[in-house]
Amino acid sequence: MNPKPRPATVPSSPSSTSSTRPEGRLEWRQLLKWLLRDGLIDEAQANRTEQRFAAGDSALPPLVRLGHASLVHLATGKPLDVDALSEWLAVRAGLPYLRIDPLKVDVGRVGDVMSIGYAEAKRCLPVQFGLTDVTIATSEPFDTAWVAQIESHVRKPVKLVVANPLEIARYTTEFFTLARSVRAATKAGEQSQVASFEQLVELGRSNKQLDANDQGVVQVVDWLWQYAFDQRASDIHLEPRREMGVIRFRIDGVLHTVYQLPPTVMSAMTSRIKLLGRMDVVEKRRPLDGRIKTRNPAGDEVEMRLSTLPTAFGEKMVMRIFDPDTAVKDLASLGFGQHDSDRWEALVKQPHGIILVTGPTGSGKTTTLYSTLKRLATDEVNVTTIEDPIEMIEPAFNQTQVQNQLDFGFAEGLRALMRQDPDIIMVGEIRDLETAEMAIQAALTGHLVFSTLHTNDSVSAITRLQDLGVPSYLISATVIGVLAQRLVRTLCPHCKQPDPAVTRESLNELVRHWRLGGGVKPYKPVGCLECRNTGFRGRAGLYELLTVSEGVKTSLGDLGALRRQAVQEGLRPLRLAGAMKVAEGVTTIEEVLRSTPAWEG
Repeated sequence: MNPKPRPATVPSSPSSTSSTRPEGRLEWRQLLKWLLRDGLIDEAQANRTEQRFAAGDSALPPLVRLGHASLVHLATGKPLDVDALSEWLAVRAGLPYLRIDPLKVDVGRVGDVMSIGYAEAKRCLPVQFGLTDVTIATSEPFDTAWVAQIESHVRKPVKLVVANPLEIARYTTEFFTLARSVRAATKAGEQSQVASFEQLVELGRSNKQLDANDQGVVQVVDWLWQYAFDQRASDIHLEPRREMGVIRFRIDGVLHTVYQLPPTVMSAMTSRIKLLGRMDVVEKRRPLDGRIKTRNPAGDEVEMRLSTLPTAFGEKMVMRIFDPDTAVKDLASLGFGQHDSDRWEALVKQPHGIILVTGPTGSGKTTTLYSTLKRLATDEVNVTTIEDPIEMIEPAFNQTQVQNQLDFGFAEGLRALMRQDPDIIMVGEIRDLETAEMAIQAALTGHLVFSTLHTNDSVSAITRLQDLGVPSYLISATVIGVLAQRLVRTLCPHCKQPDPAVTRESLNELVRHWRLGGGVKPYKPVGCLECRNTGFRGRAGLYELLTVSEGVKTSLGDLGALRRQAVQEGLRPLRLAGAMKVAEGVTTIEEVLRSTPAWEG
């Protein structure tokens, strides 16, 4: 969350301004005059707005009121919304403009600088806490009489930045409410009774444990989920540490630290979530799994898969959030190119056989399988799954959970599913020979079977089955296709810029034996407010599809020959798929190299 820099000649704080600097609260008439003087609007817009506003008063801040007045920038033709007006005001005030990123605010320290009443009265919010200063966002850059008072209180100089008044109002409520809930939860119990590997003995402290239903804990958990949905997180990590528990979000494949909590509060949060997920709240010595269905701010149902793990300082919990739109995404939305999309569609229309999806954990295998099965699950077919655990509840499928404690694994589940008159079967993962043999038996008896493997590329899945002990003639008779995939971060559309350093020659060198056709329009990451200065926003899939044809079947015993034959029949390696995404301006060479294996054909 870096403020936009201003020229060194512009004063950076109220104390360095000249005597002509305006003072006091903003007023809409003065703002309108400045907009006219700076050439952002014309006389017609100014007069129309003045006539409209003169009819009555409003409790809205003047900047917000003007932002809703449908003003248009004369030079660019873009609407002058509250964001645009706030940025313009920052320039006029000689202060940096800041888009508040809640992930980069230490919420727990906000209350140490000022109270919520003070923040609301002054229309300001502390956002950064350095060793030598405190940064405070304000929507009233000329009302600065309070700055000296805060500097005296925190004993550090204050740096002012201008922010959107709507953001300041929203986050003032959120941050102070969260801090109040955490304080209330902390007071409710001084020390958690969670058994840890390295227990500290502190005399004279209460041993009262927090109640998972304590109102402060309930509010913190509710905030956590809504916050995660708002920030597009795919996973939430609750990590107990010695001094403070840490909350982290995974966004676009990268973990971000969000908040730190006292261990007692984190323990109570974990208990609260376990309670809602129908997990054994008392059992903290072994890993547990659960699931919760809730709603995001838009009102859509969201499923979360829960997993706990005992660690040295208590129970660690990870919540995986499943996008409610996952099951209805088309192949283009997943990142399939036209070449692989056509071949995949032809493959999944086969009446029987085994289709494998391979890749490491978090590479999007579940998303691909669910979206494919969703389209295949019509009223005329019976789609059944055996999973560990069930990733998402899908009404169109008949889903079964593996229960290892009851000796009900993938092989036993498949054996039972075969008696359920299935047309299409999805097996969560082929882990051993017994499961592989049952999947082969299902394919031989006329069923279409989908499953996953953990291999580097599509061709390696064939040798993986051979390593498990499956004879080549059974692989040849049943496996009809293997899809390998990876996820790469996509460039932020708001700030990416053309990258002249990447040429067709450098991309061809990346993919070695292949040559890219079509235009090459590479871009590079820059970083802006929309992508939190990472340069990336969202992820897309890279795919490598092996169709097991008669020619491929003749090469099953020789990995090198198998790769060469697969390429002749249309296989495009993951790295080539990545290079094509670079050429299209979707991602970067560095992302592709980080995510894909080198082709060894």
